[in-house]
Amino acid sequence: MSVYTRRAQYHETDRMGVIHHSNYIKWMEEARTVRLEEMGINYASMEEAGILSPVVSLSVDYRSPVRYWEDVEISVSVRRYTGVVLELSYEFVGASDGTLRAKAESRHCFLKDGSPVSLKKAMPEVHEKLMELVQ
Repeated sequence: MSVYTRRAQYHETDRMGVIHHSNYIKWMEEARTVRLEEMGINYASMEEAGILSPVVSLSVDYRSPVRYWEDVEISVSVRRYTGVVLELSYEFVGASDGTLRAKAESRHCFLKDGSPVSLKKAMPEVHEKLMELVQ
């Protein structure tokens, strides 16, 4: 599991002075891409090889609000990986007090030329790195 730290910005707040719910999804993407990069998996390289990884579904369970200038630690872990589908879990925790702010999940598939593709065949080196996280 990897932890990505994000400082909440003023422009991300809503009228109630807390971080707007839509920003959690952006933070998930930031944390996910950083986590994959740490593993040596680069989205740009995948796209250059013709592999895309769109979000198929996501959910966020909000527990406690994040406020302006608060640091949030976002942990990312692999829930499931089949070669074609990647499911990730996220936990958002206040860095200063350890309070759980939100839990989330995202599901992604892998496509080449608009059709599902198995990374086991299309990008075996990426497949192996993802398999390490599942086991």
